[in-house]
Amino acid sequence: VRDCIQKTLTEWSSKIGPDQNQETLEVLECSVAQAIEKINPEERDELKVSAKLFIVGPNFSSIRDAVDLACSALGVAQLDSVIIAPPPVEDGTNLSLEYLQPYWKELENLVQNKKIVAIGTSDLDKTLLEELYLWAQVKPSSNQVNLASCCVMPPDLTAFAKECDIQLLTHNDPKELLCEASFQEVLQESIQNVKANKWIPLWLLRYSVIVKSRGIIKSKGYIIQAKRNAS
Repeated sequence: VRDCIQKTLTEWSSKIGPDQNQETLEVLECSVAQAIEKINPEERDELKVSAKLFIVGPNFSSIRDAVDLACSALGVAQLDSVIIAPPPVEDGTNLSLEYLQPYWKELENLVQNKKIVAIGTSDLDKTLLEELYLWAQVKPSSNQVNLASCCVMPPDLTAFAKECDIQLLTHNDPKELLCEASFQEVLQESIQNVKANKWIPLWLLRYSVIVKSRGIIKSKGYIIQAKRNAS
């Protein structure tokens, strides 16, 4: 992730005019056009577009921004599936249904507005997955389990997932995919005269475009959004 961000920022920075005052702009869109492959509408039915969303800060409204930007970048009207990684909780606080609810409600709204077909979770144990399933209007279609935390799927989780038709997937993503300090370090290295300590990452979305019939990845990439503090 760090390398992807650094290469994109370095290439983008080399192409913008040296007289452009970045500090006066409200929004900086740092992208390399040739690196993003828009989906041909004629091929859309043959492809599955899936994403995993990592919320960095406690802001559930980021979910809509992330989905809208992913759809725009790929040239599609909706994503086939979105898995949300549990947003970071404060030290000493356990992840709870109450904490997840506003994020899940935002995902449900996007399903109802036909921006997403299916929604899933990551790293929920059987108890929390069951609580979410019973409460949610749009049920989770999948739950990712970290390979680092278990070599064998917990039997209670497996039984519940089978009973409720929830697909269990595995992943090996670190708990914190991109921290604030690492992002600021990349900014400092990639763009001249940028006040890196003013920038805070909000979310990171990883997308994959898969050819359904062959099960191969056609394209993949990352989209990240950060905000600049005025102070």
